[in-house]
Amino acid sequence: MRVSLTAVVLLTSALSLSAEAFKCPRVCSCDRAKLTVTCMGKNLTEVPPSLDEISLKLDLRNNNLQVLSRGAFSHAPYLTHLHLQRSNIITVKEGAFRTLGRMVSLNLAYNKIDILYQESFDGLSSLKELNLDHNRIEEIQPGAFSQLGFLNTLDLTHNQLVYIPNMAFQGLNNIKWLRLSHNALNNLAPEAFAGLFTLNRLSLDHNELQFFPTQTMTRLREVTRLDLSYNPMTYLGEESVSMAKLTHLYLDHMSLQDLSDQALSGAPHLTHLDLSHNQLRYLEPLKGPKELGSLNLTGNPSYCNCYLRPLRVWAGLRGAKLLGVCAGPPHLSDEPLQAVDPQDLRCRSRGETLQDELEREEARTRDASPTEKPKPRAKCPGLCDCDTEAQHATCEGRGHTKVPRGFPVKTQLLDLRRNHFHFLPVNSFPGTGQVLSLHLELCRIHEIEAGAFRGMKKLYYLYLSDNDLTSLDPGAFTGAPELTYLHLEGNRLLQFPGPALKLLPGLSVLHLERNAISKLDPAGLLSSVTPLLRELYLTNNTITSIAKAALDSAHLGILHLDSNQLTEMPTSALSKADNLEELKLSHNSIRWLGPDSVQPVSQSLRKLYLDQTGLEKISGAALGPGLRTLSVRGNQLKELPDLSLLTGLEEVDLQENPLLCDCSLLHLRRWMENVSLEVVATCGNPPEVKGQKVKEVSVFKSCPENGSPPEVKVVVDSGLSKPKPRLSKVSAVKARPAKPRNKQTKTGKKKPQRRPPKTPKSKKTLI
Repeated sequence: MRVSLTAVVLLTSALSLSAEAFKCPRVCSCDRAKLTVTCMGKNLTEVPPSLDEISLKLDLRNNNLQVLSRGAFSHAPYLTHLHLQRSNIITVKEGAFRTLGRMVSLNLAYNKIDILYQESFDGLSSLKELNLDHNRIEEIQPGAFSQLGFLNTLDLTHNQLVYIPNMAFQGLNNIKWLRLSHNALNNLAPEAFAGLFTLNRLSLDHNELQFFPTQTMTRLREVTRLDLSYNPMTYLGEESVSMAKLTHLYLDHMSLQDLSDQALSGAPHLTHLDLSHNQLRYLEPLKGPKELGSLNLTGNPSYCNCYLRPLRVWAGLRGAKLLGVCAGPPHLSDEPLQAVDPQDLRCRSRGETLQDELEREEARTRDASPTEKPKPRAKCPGLCDCDTEAQHATCEGRGHTKVPRGFPVKTQLLDLRRNHFHFLPVNSFPGTGQVLSLHLELCRIHEIEAGAFRGMKKLYYLYLSDNDLTSLDPGAFTGAPELTYLHLEGNRLLQFPGPALKLLPGLSVLHLERNAISKLDPAGLLSSVTPLLRELYLTNNTITSIAKAALDSAHLGILHLDSNQLTEMPTSALSKADNLEELKLSHNSIRWLGPDSVQPVSQSLRKLYLDQTGLEKISGAALGPGLRTLSVRGNQLKELPDLSLLTGLEEVDLQENPLLCDCSLLHLRRWMENVSLEVVATCGNPPEVKGQKVKEVSVFKSCPENGSPPEVKVVVDSGLSKPKPRLSKVSAVKARPAKPRNKQTKTGKKKPQRRPPKTPKSKKTLI
């Protein structure tokens, strides 16, 4: 017993000495007991060389590393967790992580990486989680992941991938979930996912796949969940889905107009099928799935007549739940599909029904290709490749100076990027009436003549990014009335191209980032031009002003105005944008967020970004009740409004603000202790606690129990005196801030100079 006790004492002493000897880089903060090092937001340009060898966790978020050179972490071989988000990383050199054989989690999200090289992740033999989301990745070199044999999760969402080559993920022998959402994928090589024998979940939503990649997906023997929602597919043919273990398939928010009854014949174990928000008017009973428990047809124009009866009967016999409602006829309109009686699903008369069936059969016969005649080989312009089965054609980077002609008539995706067209004359694309997606990026285009896209009556996506356009002819998009997604980022446009957009009544998403637009006017510019506009991206322009009501759009949901030259919140411009959910204003010069700053959108706003704007004060009444994301990183805030009534918050970024840690900030400290969010806030004053986390300082222990400061401080801002809010933001949206001598607000909050504030118990109830 004595020997055992001695051993314990010696071991404890050894660990204590080890912790005391733990070296901590001068600019970082360290937890010697947990062997963790935090160097967040220190503007570091390299990994600290004085990092202790025995460090286990290293946090280098929000720095300026740019390049991770070979062996960048060789002096810390025991690292298990490494955070490198938002560190302006552009390049990861081969062998950068070569010595980190114990690493299990690596986060490289929100950087500027564009290529994954062959040996970028060499040495990470124990890695289980790799986050590469929100970068600029457009190329994955063969063998990039060959050393990651234990990886379980790979996140490549929000990048710029257009194509996945064969064997791109070779070496991922234990991968469980591969996330490729929010890219620009329009093509997958047949062997793109070869070797992923353990993959059971694949996310490909929010891409540009126009056809179900049957040949590619067949290789995925173990996948049970597949998400392909928000891809512009219009049809699923016979045996499109051949995945033996698939249980959940998401095909919602696409453009599906028809679905073969044999489309899912190769997915016998499918239990959940989501076809919501498509264009399906009828659907035949599905052959193949024997265990289907849920079929979601919400948001489809489902017409409840005799053609839908077989599906209703089929679902009833299998106990499958049908979600959705009837779009017609009038007497069944809005009736739940699950509740409608099959006997009520009738056509107008037997004669009309037989006539309809006869016409459908004739159409099938007319469209079917005779088996005895071989298909004629489709022609393709020189220096181009045409895939008639996939209906794709590409001439990418072939040095063309004029748009090639003679593509197959049924081509739906036409890729002409990286050529040298300079000028697009009228009728530049004859015979392309079926094209849905046209790529013209990096083609040095400086002028588009009126009628250049004439005849492209089905064009849905148009990419004119990174060209030399300074203006657009008012008739530039004549002949393309269905255009919905328009990319004009990376040009030299001097003005918002309003006149050219008048011909696009269905325009929903408009990208104008990285141009030279300095103002938005006249009033009502967008509301009169693009009434259905849902997303508008104006990042990295030179906008100094936005005219009143310039952004009036009944459907505007996302607005990005970050990295411009605004000096105030564009409140008047948002006067009718009452559906706005996401607003980005980071990297402008906005110092004051008043009580009415976002009042027009306060009820709808869910995400607000105001990073690095020089913000000095936020009125509590400025924050709407439904806010879920609030980011005010890198500002000059010394105090914050009470956040306790924002019960829907899911993400808060308060870092890099010189907060004044006295009793006036106690409400923040208590709020942080009562929410499950990871909130990091740092004291800027008083000097004795500078740099310490708000959640860790002891200065608040001396505050009165009620949490209020002994007296009300009044801050003079823009010539107006306003009392600092001390408790919750009291009817933040509906009421203006009360004057200092008001007795009581609508929520019953008393002003501290009149009566003592409520007890901590009532405040916790609010939280």
